[in-house]
Amino acid sequence: MNPSNLAIDQPPTTLSPGNRFYRTVWRWHFYAGLFVIPFMVVLAATGIVYLFKPQLDAAMYHDLMFVQPSPAVLPYVEQIQTIERVYPAAAVTQVTPPVAADRSTEVLVTTADERNLMVFVNPHSGEILGDRDEDNNFQAIARKIHGELLIGKLGDYLIELAACWGLVLLITGLYLWWPRQKFAVLGTFIPRLWSQNKRIVWRDLHAVPGFYGVLLIGFLILTGLPWTGFWGDTFAQVWGRFPAQMWDDIPQSAVLTGSLNQRGQVVSWAVEQLPMPQSASGQADHSGHHGNLIPAPGSASGTAISLDTVIALAQAEGAPPGFNVTLPEGETGVFTISAFPPDPTQEVTLHVDQYSGAVLADVRWQDYGLVPKAVEMGTAIHMGKYFGFANQLLMLVAALIVLLLAITGAVMWWQRRPQGAGLIGAPAIPAHVQNWRMPLAIVAVLGLVFPLVGLSLVVVLLLDYIVLNRIPALRRILG
Repeated sequence: MNPSNLAIDQPPTTLSPGNRFYRTVWRWHFYAGLFVIPFMVVLAATGIVYLFKPQLDAAMYHDLMFVQPSPAVLPYVEQIQTIERVYPAAAVTQVTPPVAADRSTEVLVTTADERNLMVFVNPHSGEILGDRDEDNNFQAIARKIHGELLIGKLGDYLIELAACWGLVLLITGLYLWWPRQKFAVLGTFIPRLWSQNKRIVWRDLHAVPGFYGVLLIGFLILTGLPWTGFWGDTFAQVWGRFPAQMWDDIPQSAVLTGSLNQRGQVVSWAVEQLPMPQSASGQADHSGHHGNLIPAPGSASGTAISLDTVIALAQAEGAPPGFNVTLPEGETGVFTISAFPPDPTQEVTLHVDQYSGAVLADVRWQDYGLVPKAVEMGTAIHMGKYFGFANQLLMLVAALIVLLLAITGAVMWWQRRPQGAGLIGAPAIPAHVQNWRMPLAIVAVLGLVFPLVGLSLVVVLLLDYIVLNRIPALRRILG
């Protein structure tokens, strides 16, 4: 028997210290998988949807996104005025100029009933092509499920906890996969799909792809964690700050640049902790919302500069195609020019005074620290943007491996469950586990790096080795 198949066959009655530790790790792997499988299926499926968002958007909204090219382009002020006539009760919040001559202008508006609509305008004729609900379209819903399971902060924390437990699965799974006595290629690097033993087939379909995908899956988890609500926020507060002297003598608000991401991905992770600067108060009355923020060029002193001026400034400052302009909120608000392109080294974030047009903050790749650079590069690869279609295919392979591991893990559990006698069918608690140094070290390290998983590990260990171990009836029920 291949020693790597101990996770399939019943282990010997007399356990050596090594086998006891093996059984302990196996039990941890089992519990982690039981908790993580549903979340990993959801994350992989929704991740695949959002991974191919560019292709899906182009197919689903082709009539909105693409126009007949023409050398004539209307001023953006006129395009916005057309939207204001069609959507009189809506407030313009963000504008994305066309990325090419055959693309439409995309204008985000917030309606009176607080819906976020992306309005598409033909930049050559001013025609309103239609709108898209940014909160309830197919890709937006997939993104929300991927990030928070559609249940807000609780879902965010559950996703984060599942992701961290996914790391436990990878570590324990690699330990279980590792050959222990006689090295064998079959069952270790090549799945034995021809075996008559179905449990061996399912085991190899689980273990071998898991080994090949361990780095990809670990990469997906680690690059996704900076966007989570608990660990990600703490991580950002430590590593996402900029030196205060970069913008001395510039009024700053208590609002952070990351607040712009409430309506979707507007600015990069690296600048989320950047305080929003404030515009110098103008002399005119700015009590209106968006109407007074985009007057025609040549307006009097004390009123907001033209949107066309801001877009021309963005282009002059080297913002890559696809940049967006977020309009100011209130008298001291600023225009924010943000580019979140596939290549993170081309990212640009500019905060511009709404009255003078002065650039109050200019943050680019060279201003990022080492950790924000790593996060941005990891995010670009995670989302399948950095090296084009090949990047999408690589992340698709990773997501499919996750789905395969989840399915084969569930099948293996179901195959073993009738023999386990208990409701859950967990591997039995090994007797006389005296060496706690390694488990405690693992718990300590994970607890320090990922507090949620550390806390949950402590809870699981207490339940497993104190409650279940001391209540035979409960142990028989749960296995």
